[in-house]
Amino acid sequence: MGFLKQIFTWWEGATIGTSLHIRRNATKVGSDDLGNIYYAAKKGGRRFVIYNGPNDASRIPPEWFSWLHHQIDGVPDEALPPPPKFLREPTGNQTGTPAAYKPSGALDKGGQRPAASGDYEAWTPDQA
Repeated sequence: MGFLKQIFTWWEGATIGTSLHIRRNATKVGSDDLGNIYYAAKKGGRRFVIYNGPNDASRIPPEWFSWLHHQIDGVPDEALPPPPKFLREPTGNQTGTPAAYKPSGALDKGGQRPAASGDYEAWTPDQA
């Protein structure tokens, strides 16, 4: 990332000012498999994340989400039991990507909705 881009943009990782502030006033607690780094403030009990890549909250694993929002006190590796075998890996927000959900009537799928079944009658006040 270019120096000027790192100074002025917040949507692709932390700016220089944010990074310096957090690293000076907080202690590193841990990191996740995606490379995000988590910090706890030395005073006040606030918790922070420095994203490895775009700032998207859906890129935070559920166990670290619990820690960030004070749902658990200890770091996830120590405070939570191991995850069950049937759990799948979380996915990021797919909106705006080719993998986004598109129902059958969506414009990207031709814009044709299935015909109504005929069992609906609109209500009118005159028939009441």
